Amino acid sequence: VLKGWGVCMERGDALALVNKHVKNDKLVKHMLAVEAIMRALARRFGEDEDLWGLVGLLHDLDYEYTKDNMSIHGLKSAEMLEGLLPDEALDAIRAHNELTGYKADSKLAKALKAADQISGLIVATALVMPNKSLSEVKVKSLKKKFKQKDFARGCSRERILFCEKLGMEKEKFFEIALEALKGIASELGL
Repeated sequence: VLKGWGVCMERGDALALVNKHVKNDKLVKHMLAVEAIMRALARRFGEDEDLWGLVGLLHDLDYEYTKDNMSIHGLKSAEMLEGLLPDEALDAIRAHNELTGYKADSKLAKALKAADQISGLIVATALVMPNKSLSEVKVKSLKKKFKQKDFARGCSRERILFCEKLGMEKEKFFEIALEALKGIASELGL
């Protein structure tokens, strides 16, 4: 239960929603990865770890419904979560996709944009390692892959750099995100 938010959504309820609305295993793993990174960032910033984790876990809840109309991706998730998460969380989910017109103004929204993208870069880096394992990935390899524009082209470097809008250097962000994913490596199959 999220204290002080007037919202009572448990992680188990959030996972049930994910299982109900998301059939693509890779997408579920992505959502788990973003959740782990968001929880780590919340700890770092002294924010509500449960709330930030739920935002990461649920941010792509609508993806399978909106993938053919990306302009509403995030809006539909927020609609599905109305009354279950506070407005700040719903706004962050709306703002993680620029096409919605929502701006990532809050710390939560900026963190989600950065976490969403760094998760892809880290997973892509793990997949090119000899054993396709997160344990083989180092911050140094992430820095190198970040500079290679043709590597993991779907991962926006600009959005990864939202970490700087949170007052965090890129290398520190890489380290926090990587450690978060290593913590759930078995769930990710990496």
